[in-house]
Amino acid sequence: MGFKMNIQVFLFSILIFLIIPTLIVAECTCDEEDGDRNKSKALRYKIAALVSIMVASAIGVCIPLLGKVIPALSPEKDIFFVIKAFAAGVILSTGFIHVLPDAFENLTSPCLKEHPWGDFPFTGFVAMCTAMGTLMIDTYATAYFQNQNSKKTPTQVENHESTPDVEREGHVHVHTHASHGHAHGHVSSEPSSELLRHRVVSQVLELGIIVHSVIIGISLGASESPKTIKPLVAALTFHQFFEGMGLGSCITQANFKSLSITVMGLFFALTTPVGIGIGLGISSVYDENSPTALIVEGIFNAASAGILIYMALVDLLAADFMNPRMQKSGSLRLGCNISLLLGAGAMSLIAKWA
Repeated sequence: MGFKMNIQVFLFSILIFLIIPTLIVAECTCDEEDGDRNKSKALRYKIAALVSIMVASAIGVCIPLLGKVIPALSPEKDIFFVIKAFAAGVILSTGFIHVLPDAFENLTSPCLKEHPWGDFPFTGFVAMCTAMGTLMIDTYATAYFQNQNSKKTPTQVENHESTPDVEREGHVHVHTHASHGHAHGHVSSEPSSELLRHRVVSQVLELGIIVHSVIIGISLGASESPKTIKPLVAALTFHQFFEGMGLGSCITQANFKSLSITVMGLFFALTTPVGIGIGLGISSVYDENSPTALIVEGIFNAASAGILIYMALVDLLAADFMNPRMQKSGSLRLGCNISLLLGAGAMSLIAKWA
């Protein structure tokens, strides 16, 4: 299942990479601000941004994955809930504070025609539709894979129950322990309902992150103003680091195979740098004030915001904060609430420079 969904995410990402550059190259119908352009200096900042964002993204997504090496970071520990709450706060703030305002700015720009863009709040509408669409994908994907899994389970249970009891005679303690291990192997070899849920969540979350990461990268790569790029380097580096922690936490709980984990981690780490590369390639013809660019960026940002807000509230925060384990522990609830506020606060503060 993980491999098939990775392929779907890959194909969708390729579609974004191919479509966006062709759509945003358009004639300017709105006066562009001259600003202070310095191509050579801007290029140095872009290269610095590309490297720092890629490294920070890789480190961020890998930290939660170290649970196998560092037991304290494993999903079974309370600290994992605290880290995940922080990451969920980052993702929630990304949707509300970073992505959604950019979408409103794009789709309400004076460079767009008054009709129809001034007649209807398209940004909120697109974000709402995307959130509902994410819910539907979430529901149907989980139901589909659970049904697929349930068709295999009865046969395995029957084969296991048909094992003769004679095998356990004579060495009760040893063989009972081995039998228990054998049964455990069967259970873990097929993903449970909760595990399937985590896998769907991680795939959909990465899809939402990829969409706005491409937009961020293209905008940064196409800019030729050092004053615009300089503060973005540090801001986006921290942005991608924290966002990577959120995605890494979901991937950890999904318990993917090593290949799927590697593919998802690389996708996240490389998406923004690739977007910067695309922006560099089209910087000579890119016009961020053209109607086509504003519409495409606005719609993609609004869609991404809808996905991120839904995922943060429903699949990350609600699922963990209503977990019986957290409900029984007052100290864990307090720690997660503080961590959530810190994560949302830190990412909101970064918006001052981003």
